[in-house]
Amino acid sequence: MRPMSKRIDKLSPIVNGMSIDVEDYFQVWALSEKISPQEWDGFSLRVEGATRKAMDLLERHGAHGTFFTLAWVAKKCPKLVREIVERGHELGSHGMAHKKVFDENAAEFLTDAETSKRILEDIAGVAVNGFRAAGFSFDRRTPWAYEKLCEAGYLYSSSLHPIAHDHYANAEAPTSPFKPDQDLPIIELPVATVERFGRRFTCAGGGWFRLLPYRWSQSLWRSLNNHRHLPGIFYFHPWEIDPEQPKVTGLSARSRFRHYTNLDHMEKKLEKLLADFHWARLDAIYLDDVLENVA
Repeated sequence: MRPMSKRIDKLSPIVNGMSIDVEDYFQVWALSEKISPQEWDGFSLRVEGATRKAMDLLERHGAHGTFFTLAWVAKKCPKLVREIVERGHELGSHGMAHKKVFDENAAEFLTDAETSKRILEDIAGVAVNGFRAAGFSFDRRTPWAYEKLCEAGYLYSSSLHPIAHDHYANAEAPTSPFKPDQDLPIIELPVATVERFGRRFTCAGGGWFRLLPYRWSQSLWRSLNNHRHLPGIFYFHPWEIDPEQPKVTGLSARSRFRHYTNLDHMEKKLEKLLADFHWARLDAIYLDDVLENVA
């Protein structure tokens, strides 16, 4: 694995990568103990309104992002997918139906990656170059993942969240962009972490961002941008700024906590983050590295 430094001149403003994982509230991992993919068609969609709300939020701050979109959502909401592109954002794949990669074999994953890419490209009329695995589920159980992404035609992945976690425990993974295989024309863009007190902390978003005070995230991003002079990648989901979503009953205490904590505060925290730092779509920041590895 060859690290690929994106350290920037100290006089230049650091531009970070903003990413949005487009899935509806009933499709998330924390609710999967009660809702199976076979039941998704029985739910009213909220993803269209929530994703447009996310795009409006970025627009207020002059920012663009990469929208890693489930192909299941794209088939249901083709106008939304075209609007993402029309409003200047990058369209990426989040797979077909939010299945973790380590729960698939190599052939199944290749089919998923190829099919989701084709669906998104046919709907949007643009190339889909980036892929994000559901649940950041690239790890030692998926040694074939990057090879299959290359076969499917992707140029980059952003499928690692390199922290210790019961959901995506890959704390030994690199924290900076890297080339996972010298023989493959693809790069991996892990989401943001910072080393403090001899430990690795995430500042990438998700439940940690909703749970902890904004000043903690602000401090980590300042450390990354102002002290290390490196960009990072943040992510959130449209359902996280939809506090009026229906409540799913019968969940474990842990799942309720993970999914519902501070949904009513998330939009205000994102407003602060977007105002305090600079943000762009992933291909705008890392395109040179991507093309270098394709050549």
